[in-house]
Amino acid sequence: MRSTRASAAVDRLKRRSGNPDYSMVRSADGLFHLTVMTDSGDMERLSPSLEQDEFVEFVNAYGPQTPKRVSKLDVAFEKQLKKKPAT
Repeated sequence: MRSTRASAAVDRLKRRSGNPDYSMVRSADGLFHLTVMTDSGDMERLSPSLEQDEFVEFVNAYGPQTPKRVSKLDVAFEKQLKKKPAT
């Protein structure tokens, strides 16, 4: 199914935000939009209708972001770069 990337992006958003009420809607013309269930039980539309790639970008940028994992080796390498004198 072509919308696998879009649904995976929505699943990542649900995990990042801790809110399982986000969902993806695909219209008859093949465009996607993001919705969320409100407290009153209504679906609130959070995005305009977008192509799949644009939708994935929108959802990835929406909500809280996960911090980038940095290893001890990355930190040590950054320290070495800062110590090097400029020539």
